[in-house]
Amino acid sequence: MQRGSSERELAAGWEAEAVAVAEAPAAAAVAAAAEPVGVDSGAAGEPERKAPEEQSKERARAQPRAAEEGDALVTPRPPPTLPLAKPQPARVRGLCPHRKPRSKGRGCRRSSGRSADEYCSQRRVTVDSSKARTSLDALKISIRQLKWKEFPFGRRLPCDIYWHGVSFHDNDIFSGQVNKFPGMTEMVRKITLSRAVRIMQNLFPEEYNFYPRSWILPDEFQLFVAQVRMVKDGDPSWKPTFIVKPDSGCQGDGIYLIKDPSDIRLAGTLQSRPAVVQEYICKPLLIDKLKFDIRLYVLLKSLDPLEIYIAKDGLSRFCTEPYQEPSPKNLHHTFMHLTNYSLNIHSGNFVHSDSTSTGSKRTFSSILCRLSSKGVDIKKVWSDIISLVIKTVIALTPELKVFYQSDIPAGRPGPTCFQILGFDILLMKNLKPILLEVNANPSMRIEHEQELSPGVFENVPSLVDEEVKVAVIRDTLRLMDPLKNKRENQSQKLKQPAVKEEPSDSEPASASDANPNPEAHLPSICLKQVFPKYAKQFNYLRLVDRMANLFIRFLGIKGTMKLGPTGFRTFIRNCKLSSSSLSMAAVDILYIDITRRWNSMTLDQRDSGMCLQGFVEAFFYLAQRKFKMLPLHEQVASLVDLCEYHLSLLDEKRLVCGRSGTSGGRAPDSGTPQEAAASAPLAQGTPPACTNSAHKVSNSRHALS
Repeated sequence: MQRGSSERELAAGWEAEAVAVAEAPAAAAVAAAAEPVGVDSGAAGEPERKAPEEQSKERARAQPRAAEEGDALVTPRPPPTLPLAKPQPARVRGLCPHRKPRSKGRGCRRSSGRSADEYCSQRRVTVDSSKARTSLDALKISIRQLKWKEFPFGRRLPCDIYWHGVSFHDNDIFSGQVNKFPGMTEMVRKITLSRAVRIMQNLFPEEYNFYPRSWILPDEFQLFVAQVRMVKDGDPSWKPTFIVKPDSGCQGDGIYLIKDPSDIRLAGTLQSRPAVVQEYICKPLLIDKLKFDIRLYVLLKSLDPLEIYIAKDGLSRFCTEPYQEPSPKNLHHTFMHLTNYSLNIHSGNFVHSDSTSTGSKRTFSSILCRLSSKGVDIKKVWSDIISLVIKTVIALTPELKVFYQSDIPAGRPGPTCFQILGFDILLMKNLKPILLEVNANPSMRIEHEQELSPGVFENVPSLVDEEVKVAVIRDTLRLMDPLKNKRENQSQKLKQPAVKEEPSDSEPASASDANPNPEAHLPSICLKQVFPKYAKQFNYLRLVDRMANLFIRFLGIKGTMKLGPTGFRTFIRNCKLSSSSLSMAAVDILYIDITRRWNSMTLDQRDSGMCLQGFVEAFFYLAQRKFKMLPLHEQVASLVDLCEYHLSLLDEKRLVCGRSGTSGGRAPDSGTPQEAAASAPLAQGTPPACTNSAHKVSNSRHALS
């Protein structure tokens, strides 16, 4: 697929929203912040206790009114009174309380009673915020605006949503929804992200040119030195700058610039602190002569099927010194080159502002408005950013699937996952977006520290942060609302005319009758879907995702993340990849060489075997051997098609065997990927009757070369 016109169609639904600010009613937020913190976000506060003299006066005043209304006199401590119940007929054996025959195994339900849908439409969504950490304040405001129920200290019973501050493993959860994916923290680290994007750059170099050329240290230090020397020899005028980012660093910690690989700081930290070194973007877009980056919030709503949402507004973080191109004199000027908020806040030039369009932190929509006033095509900018986000998530999802099946194996109870990611993007002078990094735990704080006196700080609310972040969290919760579908079904039932009995006096009216739309008081959702909305333009990029499905199928043991030698041999055999030029002995050697090399590069030694990235390398090697005259992405696509074809034949063969019963027992279940490898060897001893039947089923297929 050619890039260009297809990507420019991405922002068709964003034209009216490109410069829209996510609406977050300040009055509602201030009012919510003034409420007392409690587990019930929708309940009123406890009334103040009054003095005994005032209580006695109130009781004295209340007695004449009670007498006039025909009520019982109010005593100082009245016992609880129950409403008069209607006389119930005597129960007869075999009849329910409504004098109807009792059906076996079922209770009697009144036709006017509340159904399960009605109950779900009335109860509020429950949120466990005990592990929310720094996002707690924005989360509390969001829950109050939604009128949901918060449990700040946890709950013995399961909650609908669990909000974690760090990772999926903050709590042991077996149901509901959690706002973290297993493995996401590991996947967006500098080294892992660079490797994932590099695989896609090998397949689609033009599509993934938004990520700077990177080298992983110390493993690729010699390669880094050799490539830089080679380019300099070919172009003596080339004077590059490189930025070194520690793999475990965050908030700008340990980042520095170099002009040459021989920099002494680089050599001194290689073994103790692995890092990624990248080409530095020397010509960024400047506003007010300052360099800035963009923090965009992306919701990964689902992994399979893939669902991606992007917030319409984000934050722009500015440097605090006027920008100059890197030179030996200014390489150490952190406030000039690094846009990290956690660094620049310590600059004397940092400007705190409650305005969204001024200061050292502004809304992204204010930047777009300013660019639009200068004639910039905002629709094109949004289109490129959407493309960058989708392609990056596509690069991350294959290994995320492996993590997911390891922590939540198919067939076992577990929560469903979603996650808010922070994408840090830099606009070049020509307005091309460049991906800097992805954050698994973007800061959701809505206040900043202000120094009152030397060493004395105070947390001050940040209206810019609150406007953007509260809207992102609130609308994420709205999209993940587990009761939304049931409420919509109930409202549809209420719209349909139906004859039903009048409810008794003791039964309250349904809450959905009084409030058919519980979100009527909220602004429009600030998160807009970009995938699968634009899936047609990007599905061809998901080759590694299909390879991950093959990898998971042959893992064999539930919960493992590495492929053993037996699983790899089964993959080769079932996909018909061995031949006279590639014997099974050569397959074993290939497995050993690749596995040994990748295990030496990875820190995680919990499992022994071939990791997904090693499997991808082996797959590339097999594709290049089998389809020699094609480009790499076509070679890989052809091999993926071939493997899927042979595995589909194998699945059909087992299905026919199971139906015919000629296998003498229960057919192997190939529906679960983890059990496929265990059942795969059974196909080698398939009875002739099954083989003939399967041949008839697959006879209509076109054979692949």
